[in-house]
Amino acid sequence: MPEVSKNSQTGKTIEYSLKRWAALTHFLDDGRLCMSNNAAERELRTVAVRPAGSSRLHAHRHSQAQRRDPRAWLADVLTRMLDYPAKRIGDLLPWNWYAERRVAA
Repeated sequence: MPEVSKNSQTGKTIEYSLKRWAALTHFLDDGRLCMSNNAAERELRTVAVRPAGSSRLHAHRHSQAQRRDPRAWLADVLTRMLDYPAKRIGDLLPWNWYAERRVAA
C-alpha cells in the first residue's frame, strides 16, 4: 500500500480527521445527531439578510421581498422578545412574523 506524505494536502486532511475522530463519529452513538450540518446551514440561509444597501429580507420572490419591512420586524421582535414565551420563540422568526401580519390584515 502506498504511503501518503504527512506534508501533502491529503496527508494533512487525514491527520485533521484522525485528530477529531471522536467528534466525527459521534453521530453513530447518538441517533438524534445528523451526519452533516447541511440542515443547519439551510436553516441559516433562510434568515440571511440581503447585501448592504438592500432593505429586503430573504424572499423566494421579488414581490414578496418588496412587501417586507425588516425595520418593522426587528423593532417588533426586540420589544416583544424579553417577555415572549421561550417555547413560542419561533413565532418571531421573519417568515412566521410576516405570515402572522398577513393573517391579521
